Amino acid sequence: MPRLLIVAHAPSDNTRALSEAVLAGASSVAGVETRLLSPFDTQPQDILDCDGLVLGTIENLGYMAGATKDMFDRCYYSVIDDKQGLPVAVYIRAGHDGTGTRRAIDSIATGLSWRFVQEPLVLRGTWQEAWPDELEELGQAMAYGLDAGIF
Repeated sequence: MPRLLIVAHAPSDNTRALSEAVLAGASSVAGVETRLLSPFDTQPQDILDCDGLVLGTIENLGYMAGATKDMFDRCYYSVIDDKQGLPVAVYIRAGHDGTGTRRAIDSIATGLSWRFVQEPLVLRGTWQEAWPDELEELGQAMAYGLDAGIF
């Protein structure tokens, strides 16, 4: 059974709603085992054990959350050789434009040879009621792609 890992930094009620929406969408696909972890709880073995990853972060001062960067710092070299080609989807909760965050994640993912399955979803500006629905669809699409062997 394919395993989807969702790693999401969710320091607020709104960002928790986003990560829970991804989880709900992914969990609706019966043929995929899904886990949601914070970046603080994510260990290299969690990434090594997954077949796909959804990464959610907030934008802090024009960069990814420190928690997300910490996860990459701790896991990068432990997964670099064994997880090349890992299918990844990303969402960024950006109060501004998300450019610096996206650039940083692109750089790290390129170094790891991870494969984006779609353009990162950047949720810009003030809260939009449609965002949880979009994230639920993202989780579901990622899970269906893993289940069907597309990714």
